[in-house]
Amino acid sequence: MIKQIAVLPGDGIGPEVTGEAVQLLEEVGIQFGHTFHFQYADIGGCALDKTGTPLPEETLQLCRESDAILLGAVGGPKWDHGPGEKRPEAGLLGLRKELQLYANLRPVIVFPALANASSLKAEVLEGVDLMIIRELTGGLYFGQPRGRKQTDQGLAVVDTLYYTEAEIERVLRKAFEIARVRKKHLVSVDKANVLDSSRLWRETADRIGKEYPDVKLEHMLVDNAAMQLVRKPSQFDTVVTENMFGDILSDEAAMLSGSLGMLPSASLSEDGPGLYEPVHGSAPDIAGQNLANPLATFLSVAMMLKYSFHLEKEAQAVEQAIRKVLDDGYRTRDLAQEGEPALSTTEMGEKVRAYLKQEISV
Repeated sequence: MIKQIAVLPGDGIGPEVTGEAVQLLEEVGIQFGHTFHFQYADIGGCALDKTGTPLPEETLQLCRESDAILLGAVGGPKWDHGPGEKRPEAGLLGLRKELQLYANLRPVIVFPALANASSLKAEVLEGVDLMIIRELTGGLYFGQPRGRKQTDQGLAVVDTLYYTEAEIERVLRKAFEIARVRKKHLVSVDKANVLDSSRLWRETADRIGKEYPDVKLEHMLVDNAAMQLVRKPSQFDTVVTENMFGDILSDEAAMLSGSLGMLPSASLSEDGPGLYEPVHGSAPDIAGQNLANPLATFLSVAMMLKYSFHLEKEAQAVEQAIRKVLDDGYRTRDLAQEGEPALSTTEMGEKVRAYLKQEISV
């Protein structure tokens, strides 16, 4: 197999974790006989500094021509005070919109070896393995009108939560399909007791659910879902929700795994390239210090192999290598308990690649 991968290192720790991920993909290629070609482009703050825009046209064109996209992170305090369209995050939002990456998949798996790294009790975490599916191209983050205006009472601000029935339906169908191959239990999260958009969401879910009689559909209000995620997370298998709710709930769920550094994501369109990125953000406080945890990016690589390239065996090999590294007690700084030694970014990358070779040789 020969595949073209666009690599967008971005800002902060992005270049460090994507650099290790590219080496991991090269090792997968060597071990399984595949060829991955990598081409690099700028996005976010580094793109703003070089070109004046967070999403240059050359970056967008490269992504469109690629089979998959690997993204590091965007953002940092340097760019926090610019107008909305001149912030690094606008580049990521624009990329999602332009490529119609409407379904964001965020798996949350608690590795037994990391149970002590979570702030929750080990017995609460037992058996946690859930998938959060977030609608990614609609809702408050994209609705118009938006902005500020001066009034006789001072500044006024408006953000618009806008969804079409078609936008809601396509992400719900994706969620039902994923739930069908998992445990056939789908929780749809909304705020239907207050929001008209959520009432349409719930009505659409009920209508589509009739086409999936083998999947149990359950509705849950977002405030209750936030509480249940920390009270009894094992009750969830597949969760689907709108853009902002998904943004918040998936970050909350990340702490079940012990660290944001363990949470991967995949953003999928109907038929274009998928975007794969860690959830942890740019972490500017540790950027350039070789301290970042690359495991979320490695798990995002496994998702790329599975969802974009349909290389299930290769994806499982990457996941198993990560599991064995953790089982043998290796940790980066964010995962280490007090007094435990911690590996650097590059050292963790070397360990995972070594364990991958062992996994294949066995």
